[in-house]
Amino acid sequence: MNSTQAAIAAFIVLASTSPASAQATSQAPAPATPPAQTTAPPPRPTPPTRDPNTPGYVTAKELPDGTVPPIDADGNFIIGPTHPAAPEMTVQEAVPQGTIINFTMSSTDSKMYPGIARDAGTFGTPDPNDPAKLVVTSRPAPYTRRVAVYVPKQYVAGTAAPLIVGADGPDQLLFTALDNLIAQKRVPVMIAVSIGNGSGDAQGSQRGLEYDTMSGRYAEFVESEVLPLVEKQANVKLTKDPEGRATMGCSSGAAAALIMAWYHPELYHRVLSYSGTYVNQQWPPSVETPHGAWEFHERLIPTSPVKPIRIWMEVGDRDLFNPNIMRDNMHDWVVANENMAKVLAAKGYRYQFTFARNAGHCDRAVKQQTLPQALEWLWKGYQHP
Repeated sequence: MNSTQAAIAAFIVLASTSPASAQATSQAPAPATPPAQTTAPPPRPTPPTRDPNTPGYVTAKELPDGTVPPIDADGNFIIGPTHPAAPEMTVQEAVPQGTIINFTMSSTDSKMYPGIARDAGTFGTPDPNDPAKLVVTSRPAPYTRRVAVYVPKQYVAGTAAPLIVGADGPDQLLFTALDNLIAQKRVPVMIAVSIGNGSGDAQGSQRGLEYDTMSGRYAEFVESEVLPLVEKQANVKLTKDPEGRATMGCSSGAAAALIMAWYHPELYHRVLSYSGTYVNQQWPPSVETPHGAWEFHERLIPTSPVKPIRIWMEVGDRDLFNPNIMRDNMHDWVVANENMAKVLAAKGYRYQFTFARNAGHCDRAVKQQTLPQALEWLWKGYQHP
């Protein structure tokens, strides 16, 4: 059993008492923790509409309605309130269409993720000793995941191709955008690997374990268990050059995209993020990163040497705000992404941040408007060997 699996096992056993006891053996016993919530959480409250010009937010350039930021500019931009779909998001009959290869992976075949699930009908209870921690009851559980591999018509068999790895797949919008952008020579001829999650959401779930954990584990899972199958099943060869490797996702999938590049910059240099969950959602908790992905803008980026990462980010004005029972001041998606833009700028990163008016969490209309531009900006400067 590796350290991550041991930690999970410990928290599964201790979830009904207190997570504090798993890390503070020298302290006095903590008071008994209330039992975990046994009914489904109430519907998420409607988030407030945030003003991009709120004091403390980054200074951003307001663009004419219906337009997107230029591909040759870094920095902060405001779009909306309307979000017309980009023409590249429509299938064009005259454009060569890529091939999609689908296969399924099972938890029984994984050495890194044997599978967990939060107890049905529960969410969790804030730790009375630490509002930044959630007491969750979770247990081993099997899963299957679907993997969709997009191979463009222009791919030359046997050559090492650049790739983009996406979360919460399959992502047909990505495949359509790539068909059109590759045909127009606006992005390199690349393979897209769209990986389904291991089920569930947030703390105590397999998806949460994969996407919200602040470590290199998910990137290592992709590298050791997913990509070898991709090369075999799709009969392709993938580049090892991190300049030719990108990650992308939405919500926790976006957090996972950055986590992959942050902990393994020798594997990925490009990140595309919609409504990134740069908040306190990691479970089991970690001594090294007690505030989960909130640590990116709170501490990690400001205090670490600059890494060779290029990142495109988006957040909506009605993005998530305290969507669950935790009240730790680390669950405002707009503030989290604004803070990300602020610290990325301060450290001199190449980034583009888009604040979308009239947009919710992982807003489909915004993605249909911005994805072609985002991909083109993301791959700017790439030189295929």
